[in-house]
This record gives sequence, structure tokens and C-alpha cells, in this order.
Amino acid sequence: MSFTPPPFGFTITARCPHTLARCGRFHTPHGTVATPRFMPVGTLATVKGVTAGQLAATGAQMVLANTYHLHLQPGEDIVAEAGGLHRFMDWPGPLLTDSGGYQVFSLGAINRIDDNGVSFRSPRDGRTILLTPERAMAIQAALGADVAMAFDQCPPYPASEADVEAACRRTHAWLERCMASHQRSGQALFGIVQGGCFPRLRAESAREVAAMDLPGIAVGGVSVGEPVEEMHRIVRQVGPLLPDARPHYLMGVGSLPEMALAVAQGFDLFDCVLPTRLGRHGAALVGGERWNLRNARFRHDHTPLDPGCPCPACTGHTRAYLHHLIRAGEMLGKILLSLHNITQLQRFSGAMARAIREGCFAEDFAPWNPDSPAAHTW
Repeated sequence: MSFTPPPFGFTITARCPHTLARCGRFHTPHGTVATPRFMPVGTLATVKGVTAGQLAATGAQMVLANTYHLHLQPGEDIVAEAGGLHRFMDWPGPLLTDSGGYQVFSLGAINRIDDNGVSFRSPRDGRTILLTPERAMAIQAALGADVAMAFDQCPPYPASEADVEAACRRTHAWLERCMASHQRSGQALFGIVQGGCFPRLRAESAREVAAMDLPGIAVGGVSVGEPVEEMHRIVRQVGPLLPDARPHYLMGVGSLPEMALAVAQGFDLFDCVLPTRLGRHGAALVGGERWNLRNARFRHDHTPLDPGCPCPACTGHTRAYLHHLIRAGEMLGKILLSLHNITQLQRFSGAMARAIREGCFAEDFAPWNPDSPAAHTW
């Protein structure tokens, strides 16, 4: 009898002897993700301005979409009619859907939270939308992504310890309800650690979520307005508390120093809107720096944006041309810079993985130094 491997699994292939950094392979029904890896954000089943083929060419292996926004438009029934999210957006690789928990934080002005769930006032037509753990699971089942995130409450910053503790209690109770209602085969459920900036609550949340023994575990509630030093402290505290045999996902983080710090603490997956948002505003990530292509210093610069980068912006165009596109408001400039920025984060992920395998991660990336040779040799 032939052996059929399970649809999900996580294999650690290399470790850094001086940090918690590791390389891994996260196996899903739609392919394997080599970690550490940055996941581009495709909120509405699209990474803004980028086709699926262009996205794959950047080195992206897994993409994130959003339950709340796809429920509003076009609706999960339309996506299901199309054969699921993969076919709907023409992305053949692994997909992850956020549960809408982040919108509990970001849309706080138009929602009401209680133990049952969250009532939103639709920004489209004003109707009330009730999102519960059960509803979030049902929507994500209809969307059909490889990974569904548990519905959680992400408290704002700053918040009192009492308020954050209440949010943690709801998050853990909602996780149990997500587990009870999650029925789709071939879809993994990830739990989310919350706790704000309070070490006791972070430790308790990590312990409770890890005890659920789900296929993966995420840390949320960071990069929500807290000082960067607080983010670093949370990552250093929580990383070592997560189950070693599961993929660790740090939600909403995509800046280079923070990714390097998190990889050193054992994190494997990251997502952020940063690369395309920067691209739409005329900014490029080059050698760990952010360059504003509107700047007049690029007007007569006929060299590639980054000579070592394989993206279309760098291989086919010059800084002067990109400067012209951005100053002229041309759509192509925003697309090219978005592709470049996504490629940069994929190359950075790959460079960290290579350093782990070669035994030099601690020297080159922990902490990441923008002046080190590794910062310029992706």
C-alpha cells in the first residue's frame, strides 16, 4: 500500500546554532513554502497592481487574503462558485486567509464587540454585519484557502491591562469555538497569540494557544502603534514560548530589521502591506533603505535601481525612467516599484535562509546591520 503524506506538515531543515533561527518546509495541499518567507498581502484576492504570474516571478510562495473584505465584496458565495479562491484569483500556490480579527482593531470606530462576536456597520451600505468565530470559519471554508486564521480580538495600543486581559479571554474562547466549527478538510487552522505589551498576558496566551496543538501558531497584536522597542521585546519574549515543531507566523510585520530579529527568535512566516504601499507612493526598498523616486537626484540617473535585483524595474529600466513615471503619475511606475519591493523582501527572506544553512546567520542578521556586507548581497 502506498503512503499518502498528510496535507500539512512542517519540517525543519537547518538551524542556527547561536539563535532560534531555522529553515523549514511548510507543506500544504497547494505546494510547499520554504521558510523563512515573506507573504505578500492580497486583501481582496489581488496583490495591488500585480498579476499572479508577476507575483510568482518575485519568488513569492504564499499569499494572504482577507475574510472580512472578501465577505463584503464580492462575497464568499461568488468565490465558491468560481471553484475557490485559488481559481478565482488565478494563484496556484498556497493561500492564507486572515479571519477578520485585524478589522476588529482597525475598524474599531464602526464595530461593537461582545463575547458572541463583533458587529460591524458596513462601510458600503450601512447594514450590520455580525462576525462570530463560527461565521469566520464558514466564510473561510467557502473561500478555500490552505490556511484559515482563528477569529481573535486584537486590542488597540495603548490599552489597559484589564482590557487586554478581556481580549485575551475572548480570543482563547473564540479559538475553541473556531476549532469546534472548523470542518473543511484540506484547510489548516492557525491559532493566534495575543496579550498586548503585557508579559504575563503574552505568556499565558502563548501557553493556551500552544496547548491546542494546531498545525501552526501566529502572534498578533504587534505593529499596531506600539513603540518599536515594545515590538522587539514581545518578539523576544514570545518566540521561545512557541511549539518548536509548528510554523510560527508573525502577523503584520515586513520591515527588514524586525523580520531579522523575529527570525532569530524562531519565526518563519511574515506578512505586511508595506511593499505595495511604498510602491504606490513612489518609494523603493534598496539595500535596506527606502528611496523616494520622486527625488530630483534621480532625474539624470541612468543606472539600474538595484543592479543585483532581477525584477522588471531593475533589469529593464533606469532610475531616471522610474523617476519620470512616478513624477508623471503613470500607473506603470507604481506597478514596477511594487514588484521591486516584493522581490526585495523575497530576496531578503532567501538571504536569511541561506545564512542559516551556511552557519553565518548570527553574524550577518542577528541583529541585522544595514552596514554589513550581507545587507547588500541578497
